[in-house]
Amino acid sequence: MEPNSSLIPPSRLTPDTHQRGQDKLTPIQRHAKPIVSTRQRLPPWIRAKLPIGSTLAQVKSLLRQQGLATVCEEASCPNLGECFSHGTATFMIMGDRCTRRCPYCDVAHGKPAPLDVAEPLKLATAVQHLNLKYVVITSVTRDDLRDGGASQFTACITQIRNVTPNTKIEILVPDFRGRQAIALDILASNPPDVFNHNIETVPRLYATARPGANYHES
Repeated sequence: MEPNSSLIPPSRLTPDTHQRGQDKLTPIQRHAKPIVSTRQRLPPWIRAKLPIGSTLAQVKSLLRQQGLATVCEEASCPNLGECFSHGTATFMIMGDRCTRRCPYCDVAHGKPAPLDVAEPLKLATAVQHLNLKYVVITSVTRDDLRDGGASQFTACITQIRNVTPNTKIEILVPDFRGRQAIALDILASNPPDVFNHNIETVPRLYATARPGANYHES
């Protein structure tokens, strides 16, 4: 596979367009009284090990070359080193800037870029290069799109099946707020092997944990 002429930098190097932490929260949330943690240190057996190894470096290089994002990196997953070292990743499509501001999530908030029409082929190429038998595809929430991004999910599924027809595909979708019927009709045209959606928490905490989302719609 030929690398691109310019590598896509990690989103954490561009905090002006990728808001995280306090910059991501609304003004009301920023001035809320902080919660003092009394949590004890984690035992050694549960702590994530420092990610090292040639396979990890190869996965990161492939992602940069293809301009692909993973929820592993963007959401600061502590298991990144283990997964990347085994040549696996959960791909995150439709960019690395979310239109929501969920405080528990470390994916950046910001104005999304236009969809990359070449993204489905880039993703399929990465799946082929990593020789994946099972791939998980998730996304940022794209409230700016008429179908919530369902068409991009379908395009990715189609391309992966064209390039590696034996690969099983799982998608982890956003809530498609106000567009569920449209989105599900589109996804039904070429469904994945596994359809997944995270509810995240209980109804009582929903407005705090997932501003802009609705538990019952999910």
